[in-house]
Amino acid sequence: MVKVVLSSGKRKTAIARATIRDGKGKIRINKKPLEIYEPEFAKLIIMEPLIIAGEKVIEKLDIKVFVEGGGFVGQSEAVRIAIARGLYKWTNSEKIRKKFIQYDRTLLSGDSRRTEPKKFGGRSARAKRQKSYR
Repeated sequence: MVKVVLSSGKRKTAIARATIRDGKGKIRINKKPLEIYEPEFAKLIIMEPLIIAGEKVIEKLDIKVFVEGGGFVGQSEAVRIAIARGLYKWTNSEKIRKKFIQYDRTLLSGDSRRTEPKKFGGRSARAKRQKSYR
């Protein structure tokens, strides 16, 4: 029987779904290899859980991630969460879980912050039109 782990990650309005299975160490985001993923900053965010887990774990796995919604930073953070959760599920190792939580708690638990809705009487969520009585 082939072992396959499915995991997901959310950040703002971006949703990422990761599939982890035995393989040769290939990592693809929306069918694009991680090596050529742009922008560089987003690639570094995605690589965080891979670096923390270690080369020993990653070299035997194929990771495919499909991500949609949000901007590139939100998408990369959603991918990061999906990969971290998947690696933890795959290894079932308390050691990896502790490493992730020590580095950044949001790797496994997610980040619940969302944008605040705009209110009437102003141009943004908090800013109001100024009044002048002169």
